[in-house]
Amino acid sequence: MKLYAIKNSVKTLWLLCAGMVLFSCSPSTEITGTWKSPEATTQNYNKIIVAALTDSPQARQIVEDQLQAELQKRGITVTKSIDVFPPAMMRESGSTGDMLLQKIKGDGHDAILTAAVVDETTENRYVPGNPYAPMNRFGWYGTFRGYYSHWHPMLYDPGYYREDKVYFLETNLYDADTEGLLWSAQSRSYNPSSLNRFAGKFAELTVSRMQTENLIP
Repeated sequence: MKLYAIKNSVKTLWLLCAGMVLFSCSPSTEITGTWKSPEATTQNYNKIIVAALTDSPQARQIVEDQLQAELQKRGITVTKSIDVFPPAMMRESGSTGDMLLQKIKGDGHDAILTAAVVDETTENRYVPGNPYAPMNRFGWYGTFRGYYSHWHPMLYDPGYYREDKVYFLETNLYDADTEGLLWSAQSRSYNPSSLNRFAGKFAELTVSRMQTENLIP
């Protein structure tokens, strides 16, 4: 499968960067599923190039930095695509998968790791006001003042609606020689509070899973 064909099928990580705002729901990122090719052997990949498929230089830099850092912790030699093809060069030459592959193979890399946002959704969630929470054996029933003081805040604190942003990501590992897809992971991120925090957690989970599935040392 050609790398440039994959690029055409994904939305950019810029969507994730643009949507980084705080919401009431705690931010979270998780891997929801993985697939490993039957052709993937027990061979470990030791020289990998990482590529964030996005037209946002900031998002590309941060995501590739974090993936590089996590892989290097495990002794992997890592090259970032932004160092091979910086934004200015990509705009001038109209970068293609063939150009990237030529550079990758020429430098002796054995694998390519890509990351992309493939979808995003907005979910409306109702947040109730003060919930009913009974006190010890009707302790507030003893006087009108106690009863009224207990219920008044609830009567005038209605619920409200919040929008939760959910991003769906795909990470693929390709063999640099055959260009075949070796491994794919699907991830989901709720209400990421910042690009840096998201990228750090995303990279940590992704690389840890790659190691668990014997793709890297």
